[in-house]
Amino acid sequence: MKKIAKILFLSASLFCTTACSDFLDQTAPSEQPGENVFESTFFTELAVNKLYGLMTQDATYSRDIPIVLSTNSDCELVDGLGTDANNTTHERGAMNYNVSPGWSKLSNVWDAMYSIIENANLIVEGIDKSSLLTSGDSDQRAMERFKGEALTIRAMAYFDLIRLFGDIPYKSESSNPDLSNVYLGKSDRDVIMDELIKDLETAITLLPWAGEVSAYTTERVTKGYAHSLLANIALSRAGWSIREEQKNGYVTADKNSDPVYPTQRCDDATRTKMYELALKHLATVIDNGTHQLNPSFANEWYLINQRQLDETYRENIFEIPMGLGVSGELGYTVGVRMNGFSTLYGEQGNSSGKLKMTAPYFWSFQDGDQRRDITCCNLQLKTENNVLKEKMLGNTPFAIYCGKWDIRQMNEEWRQVAIATGKAKWMSGINCVRMRYSQVLLMYAETLNELANGPDGTYTGASTRISTARKALELVHTRAFADANKSEAENYIAAINGKEEFFEAIVDENAWELAGEGFRKYDLIRWNLLIDKIKQFKSDYESQLFSSKNSYPEKIYFNYSNDDKTSIDISSVTWHGIPSGKSSSDYDDNNNFWGKERTDTKGQAQLTVNLPSISSGLVGDNVAVINRYFLPIASTTISASNGMLHNSYGFSD
Repeated sequence: MKKIAKILFLSASLFCTTACSDFLDQTAPSEQPGENVFESTFFTELAVNKLYGLMTQDATYSRDIPIVLSTNSDCELVDGLGTDANNTTHERGAMNYNVSPGWSKLSNVWDAMYSIIENANLIVEGIDKSSLLTSGDSDQRAMERFKGEALTIRAMAYFDLIRLFGDIPYKSESSNPDLSNVYLGKSDRDVIMDELIKDLETAITLLPWAGEVSAYTTERVTKGYAHSLLANIALSRAGWSIREEQKNGYVTADKNSDPVYPTQRCDDATRTKMYELALKHLATVIDNGTHQLNPSFANEWYLINQRQLDETYRENIFEIPMGLGVSGELGYTVGVRMNGFSTLYGEQGNSSGKLKMTAPYFWSFQDGDQRRDITCCNLQLKTENNVLKEKMLGNTPFAIYCGKWDIRQMNEEWRQVAIATGKAKWMSGINCVRMRYSQVLLMYAETLNELANGPDGTYTGASTRISTARKALELVHTRAFADANKSEAENYIAAINGKEEFFEAIVDENAWELAGEGFRKYDLIRWNLLIDKIKQFKSDYESQLFSSKNSYPEKIYFNYSNDDKTSIDISSVTWHGIPSGKSSSDYDDNNNFWGKERTDTKGQAQLTVNLPSISSGLVGDNVAVINRYFLPIASTTISASNGMLHNSYGFSD
């Protein structure tokens, strides 16, 4: 990771003189790279590495895309409750689906992502014109790999823009100095995705598998990610999406569809074609064997927090490299909370509450599922009387920290950087993982269940290693359980009956496995389940709060794991009440919990204020447009577009 950071610095210096303008920032023409850049593998690699550098910005993958813009789903919430949820020019309102085109972050993300695209266009064009591409030697193979990286990164950037904004401007060539090809209107997202699929099919032929070529670790785009990304795009192409207008030949949803801006998907034949395409590429990743599940979910996340690449299993198929003290807000803006000063972690602590988990999500896990206490952290660290202690949160059913990024697991090098930073924001350097092998298995299970008409059917093109959807799901689910509990996990998978019930199990597993990582919302969208699942989470909270069986307790009891009583033994917490045969005297301490809301005498704010505010722009009363989950294009971007861009879905310009 240190080597990557140094290369990115050199790359930034190169492109300051070769490609300083951004596509669609409407401010200046593109400066073409010098002709000699792409006649050298050294300088071409620096040009490619600039793409990785652009992905470490706050407005791209250091913060906004994986943390802020991935909310709200049914289990991941932005830190905006009550009146904050109505602030249309702040993320606390915007990610509750109450957003204005005047929100400044919209243009920041738009410009930064199109900068990645413009630089990728320059690289592809430069390599295609290079004599090295036909040299027939190692230089040719290097240039081919560089082109494959640029094509894949460009496809990723376009795909993420589509998931945020819907129909967007598309071009695959660099900008002309006279701006004649810069001011573009929107292209249909399905047309764009079809082009991205073609690009990825080309990239796959050019890229190595991770570890196959020196320096091509999972911190670089490789063949495995190109296959996986293509499959993800194909499934989105086959899925549901709100449209700017009715599309002839498309299927209109019978729920969550607006009369003016309908929710539609492609015709059945195209849908099947896309599922078959996804199956082909997912099966290739599975059968190749380069990427596997880490047998330990806990170790998977320990290594991420340690900033250590897993060269054994390579579960992280692609992780964008961040630089310690330079980039990466995973662990700072999201993660286990360090509330203020401590001698161990420095003056600043962290601001890890941007993305929160929910009580019904915590409640949904099967007993023994180790992912629950890794993903959901119901405590914070705080210094009291000069002693750093773990403190339970209390009645915060919509503000559970996401524990996958855990300050307690970060290494000494990071700790020293945090201390040296003082009161300023520190950058964790934790990589942003864009695809895990468990996602491949879940997409594969979904695809094969659909094509084979059930979890136990077979289909032409399926993996030779994992022939059924049930087996793929079983691998993901049972990995999360200790040996003593694996039989119960296996029984759960075995008891799933039929295609529809199995699909519902995949939807659940998607949440248990991936929550907090920036993917759940987009999967719910393509399944046309975002509204349904958010409504279900709200209903579940009320029913679990007032249930006569297994309701939230008003108080939880727990023990400490050390004599100083500073570290809580999470395995001792009485989440579901004091077990039979024990009493409160068997525990070291206690704290109020979510059930306290039942007896609250100050208005029950969680139930009557916070709960209704969550995602109110999508599931509240009298929403402006049904199923409007897209963001608007920024007013500043529209005003600079020479009249080519306008908002849709009821948003003003």
